[in-house]
Amino acid sequence: MSADTDAVMKVEVTTTANRASTRKLSPGLMADRLSFRVRSLLSLLGDRVIEAFAPFGLRSGSFTAMALIAANPGCSQIELAREGGLDKSSLVAILNDLEKRGYAIRARSPRDKRRSNLYLTAEGEKVMHEMYKAAMGTETSLREGFTSDEMQLLFALLERAYFILANEDRAGD
Repeated sequence: MSADTDAVMKVEVTTTANRASTRKLSPGLMADRLSFRVRSLLSLLGDRVIEAFAPFGLRSGSFTAMALIAANPGCSQIELAREGGLDKSSLVAILNDLEKRGYAIRARSPRDKRRSNLYLTAEGEKVMHEMYKAAMGTETSLREGFTSDEMQLLFALLERAYFILANEDRAGD
């Protein structure tokens, strides 16, 4: 067994089967579906994030775009769409908005004139950090429900699941 598997076995897992559920419907066969569990969690977190980001007046996906641009200065729109899970046409609107507000810059690549390199401005960095604080605030109760080790394990398992499926998809290309 791997260290991750050992750690999982040591973590006491509370599921809908052994706790009072807040769900109005039984998940039935969906209880064994990873996509159902992930989508349900994403829905709850997404609602909180939308509310937390409302004061910024930015389109959905703006924070993701800003955070990835900040971490990868000079990345392309195609890379950003792929890695951020953002629809390409939606991303164009997001970038237009960020650029109009002075939060991001599109610069033509000196090597490939068809490519735009993306950068955040100082003001964009400031807004991104404010949004990060708001986003992290939406996860407080969730993070308090796990130990630090459990959070690290959760992130490691989610990253591993992503890696497995992403490599499977790329093998088919």
